[in-house]
Amino acid sequence: MKIMVVDDEKNILMLYQAELEEEGYEVITANSGKEALELFEKEKPDLVTLDIMMPDVDGIQVLRQLKEKNPNIPVIMLTAYDYRDDFSVWASDAYVVKSSDLGPLKETIKEIIQKFGIK
Repeated sequence: MKIMVVDDEKNILMLYQAELEEEGYEVITANSGKEALELFEKEKPDLVTLDIMMPDVDGIQVLRQLKEKNPNIPVIMLTAYDYRDDFSVWASDAYVVKSSDLGPLKETIKEIIQKFGIK
């Protein structure tokens, strides 16, 4: 299974990539919203984790564009801030508050894999 991790912080990308590869996933990283949109077409990931706050194109805009390209792609929004009241986040399939403990993210990925029947 291929996961695309999108975050503008390189240290977070490296941490997520290492942890998720340890779980057996193939991981592609994107350092910006623009890069994510380019890689999405080429790599065709099974699932995307997407940071909301990014300097070029914010995660909400990227989410909309990903869903336009593939309405069935599961997207997990990641952020240091609590955006649950922002209705635009509801278009994502899950929402995880960023933390150095990747347990909640890993659990959410497993739930989405089951929900969507991803192999």
